[in-house]
Amino acid sequence: MTGSIIRTTTASAATLAAVAALAALAAPAGATGTRVGIDPGISFGPATNYGTGCSYDIDGIVDDPVTPVVFYDNSIPFAVANPSGSLAQARWTPTTPGPHRLQIWQRHPGSPDVFPYVDIQVGTGLPTGSGCAVTG
Repeated sequence: MTGSIIRTTTASAATLAAVAALAALAAPAGATGTRVGIDPGISFGPATNYGTGCSYDIDGIVDDPVTPVVFYDNSIPFAVANPSGSLAQARWTPTTPGPHRLQIWQRHPGSPDVFPYVDIQVGTGLPTGSGCAVTG
């Protein structure tokens, strides 16, 4: 009886070790940005809450708390920020109305580039002091 318990325990340990090894191989080689968010604050408009000439906080959620994060607007970098824990933030002021893709990126040699993004529409903004009135 004791022999079968030892074999079962050894087999279970070997199985757990194999599963752990597979999980380690499946994990990404380097951390990366995972999500992008934008806070409209108290901006408002009939079609969109984002307007030219008004400023917004962009949140980049990352799983590397050290590597700087590059923020992009329509593939053009506009800010670099060091994360604080899992959050990197930048301030963005759109200058042109129309569609905008906001992306983040962290450089990790040996890992595939990942660019999480959010697509938004920007109208013409009129800053109101604490917010933005958006037309179009």
